[in-house]
Amino acid sequence: MCRGLLVLECRKTVGRLATSRPVMGADALHPLAAVAVGIGATLFMDLVALLLKRAFGVVLPSYCLVGRWICHMRQGKFTHAGIAKAPQRAHECIVGWTAHYVIGVFYAFILLALVSGAWLGRPTLLPALLFGICTVFVPFLIMQPSFGLGVAGSRTPNPMQVRLRSLMAHTVFGVGLYLCAVGVSRVLSIHA
Repeated sequence: MCRGLLVLECRKTVGRLATSRPVMGADALHPLAAVAVGIGATLFMDLVALLLKRAFGVVLPSYCLVGRWICHMRQGKFTHAGIAKAPQRAHECIVGWTAHYVIGVFYAFILLALVSGAWLGRPTLLPALLFGICTVFVPFLIMQPSFGLGVAGSRTPNPMQVRLRSLMAHTVFGVGLYLCAVGVSRVLSIHA
């Protein structure tokens, strides 16, 4: 459903672009653009999380646990009863934070592949926002169950809070995708 809505919004966007101004060519899909959008959107998500922690005491996500999960995969262990209780691994925080940003870049590549270079020429909020929201299914269906938290945090003491925090983070990521795409679009149009 999310992909269908993205395609519909993209068709509208492309239609508007065709009548409003020239669309950038293949340069708009340059890998550096996707890297910049992905890193920027992930950084935006992290800055909003930090702001929420300082303003309201919201607990920051632990990407060290993501690193622990990844490090345990090398030994063939993909699921855990409780990732926090799993033995720590050397460099798990570095691995986790690196994975966090690599995943953000990967998502940016997927978004740009779905919406085409025309969207990057003149970004609109809806495709990025919907895509960001759709990415929440990865932690709900893969990461949280693998961490021993259940599908969509169902085994946590407060599943609804876990779900809302995940949804909020991925919505903010979607906004970050849009904002960074606007920035990249401006840089590309200046250098075109």
